[in-house]
Amino acid sequence: MIKPHGADELKPLFVADEDERQRLSGEASNLPSIIVSSATAANAVMLGAGYFTPLEGFMNLANAISVATNMKTTDGLFWPVPILNCCQDDHGVTAGTTIALRDPNIDGNPVLAVMEVDAVEEMSEQQQDLITERVYGTLDMAHPGVAAFKSQGRIILSGPIKVLNYSYFERDFASTFRTAQQIRDGITERGWQKVVAFQTRNPMHRAHEELCKMAKDATGADGVLIHMLLGKLKPGDIPAPVRDAAIRKMVELYFPANTVMITGYGFDMLYAGPREAVLHALFRQNAGCTHFIIGRDHAGVGDFYGAFDAQTIFDEEVPKGALKIEIFRADHTAYSKKLDRVVMMRDAPDHTKEDFVLLSGTRVREMLANGEELPVEFARPEVAHILMDYYRQQAA
Repeated sequence: MIKPHGADELKPLFVADEDERQRLSGEASNLPSIIVSSATAANAVMLGAGYFTPLEGFMNLANAISVATNMKTTDGLFWPVPILNCCQDDHGVTAGTTIALRDPNIDGNPVLAVMEVDAVEEMSEQQQDLITERVYGTLDMAHPGVAAFKSQGRIILSGPIKVLNYSYFERDFASTFRTAQQIRDGITERGWQKVVAFQTRNPMHRAHEELCKMAKDATGADGVLIHMLLGKLKPGDIPAPVRDAAIRKMVELYFPANTVMITGYGFDMLYAGPREAVLHALFRQNAGCTHFIIGRDHAGVGDFYGAFDAQTIFDEEVPKGALKIEIFRADHTAYSKKLDRVVMMRDAPDHTKEDFVLLSGTRVREMLANGEELPVEFARPEVAHILMDYYRQQAA
């Protein structure tokens, strides 16, 4: 199986030994504690689940700047996005202390992880802007990722962590949330050698379905990992339980048996376009996948990125050999009236715009909100009904 990034074996930071975990949980109740941001909690979950192998905890300021500017840590590890614990103030925490990180997303704010604080540093406004612009490509506060990052504060707490639970993800998405090791185990159990991963924060329509099938055939993969984001999204995005139900129905009815794993991961969406695409590829390698689909405006939002910037970054900025996972580059996909099937538009040079069924995400949401049926060329009827039911409930 493909090796994890920067290591021979996964390095999950979750405390797997139950006795040790109980001991740490007991000690944590007496430690100084802070309620972290949702983004920090999600970073802790990803560290705990092994997705961020080989990191041992939260980065310091020097590493954050190095990663933002060069996509490398100060010791040379390739990494595309800073993994930080940012706070509004230092909460009286000093270097050399051990603290409990409390979960902002669960009532009562239970302890999520224990952290050994190596450093407490303050980003200057200029340093924060530098990191923001390099990672997100903009300083515009209308960008949801920029707004979320800047709202967390400029104090950085860095150091190794030990993760005690997976927040609400394991509880609320018991049938979907999986750690990187659990996915690797699932791949091994199925006897798969090549696996192509598909990232989604949205329900999957006909174009997404066919894209997964095209990628599987083109790469010679044994199976597809449909890996959905289960964390926080921007307002207006369809929530994870609805996406989960829609995707499961689509796979049940329209994919051959035993060719798909449906899983999810606990992370808050960054909407960082190209940089987030590289991060997505990296942690799919950690999950054991050999190939990763990068499509149009991957991890983008609004008009902040070019349609294929998330593909060209792998040619222009990712050093050769930095990642072992291979990228499957997808074009615009749409339903061809001429061919009566979904195609990548680059494979249909004889078509005009009128030969395709094209719907924007905005138009789809408008149709669903108005109770209008989605065209069968765009969405499987069974999937469309799940989405329409959700929008009806929202309107009621």
